[in-house]
Amino acid sequence: MRVVRSIDDCRMMDERTVVTIGNFDGVHLGHREIFRRVIREAKRLRALSTVVTFDPHPLKVLAPEQAPRLLNTREEKERLIRASCIDLLAILPFDRHLAAMEPEDFVRDVLVERLRVAKLIVGHDYAFGRGRKGDVNFLLQAGGRHGFEVEQMEPIMYEGQVFSSTLIRRCLGAGDVRGVVALLGRHFNLEGRVIRGANRGRKLGFPTANLLTEKEILPRPGVYAVKVKLDDTCYDGVMNIGFNPTFGLERISLEVHLLDFEGDLYGRLLRVYFVDRLRDELVFSSAEELAARIRRDISEARRILGSSRIVEYREYLDCGAAVAAGQGGGND
Repeated sequence: MRVVRSIDDCRMMDERTVVTIGNFDGVHLGHREIFRRVIREAKRLRALSTVVTFDPHPLKVLAPEQAPRLLNTREEKERLIRASCIDLLAILPFDRHLAAMEPEDFVRDVLVERLRVAKLIVGHDYAFGRGRKGDVNFLLQAGGRHGFEVEQMEPIMYEGQVFSSTLIRRCLGAGDVRGVVALLGRHFNLEGRVIRGANRGRKLGFPTANLLTEKEILPRPGVYAVKVKLDDTCYDGVMNIGFNPTFGLERISLEVHLLDFEGDLYGRLLRVYFVDRLRDELVFSSAEELAARIRRDISEARRILGSSRIVEYREYLDCGAAVAAGQGGGND
């Protein structure tokens, strides 16, 4: 996959493109169906399958107080789109200048002149440009003027709701890490580097790795059964997200205990896959009571994880919910 990171970088386009545009936060199963459609049409038209997205998220510029916490880091988003077999990814820097661009100018300057668009495919609720005036009716008219096709895909539903990044955030906010697999097509995960903590877990007999992550959104505070990847080895684990109320910690922490692991993890990079939620955070009257509950958590995690297999991005095109070919979710 070729990646360009500005409008000017698109000047070298020699081939026609089939394009979809959106934020694609989470790169969920609805997005995946759009990408599949783009790829099929690109093959039919002998063009490059192309995704156009923005960095940062437009709301972080236009209305920071309304901006969502993103499901993916920049690197994760790019990796997931690459895994979807897209030919070209255009990541356009979003600023006030781009926000003020009229839809007709964006179509002419970016889609037609730079990307040489042959067909544009958008989700059911797509609109762009100043005042969101670039809706599907506008795009159909622009396509007629500039000679490219426009296709609006129908929404794809999951249990009566449209696939969306907002729905996934809602699930994570409820701690439903098992449920989001059917929406993402993979386990929700985060990557973090091990930093030094207070060594409370080690004193209790359960050493934990304290993680520093760039992930903006986390599952609801609590205790989770997780799979942890260290280099090419995968370990079962128990993770606590929260404030350690027994010890009165005021800032949120991420602590993971790797089962059956011995060694020094300081400075190492871990990827944590959330498999199931075990419980809420609790306040314990003593360290002994806390240690007893951790032993119960570990026993329950072993039971759950023993029959669990993580689904990660390398399997992205082969997993997920059954979806109707030719349908897709929104581009949010």
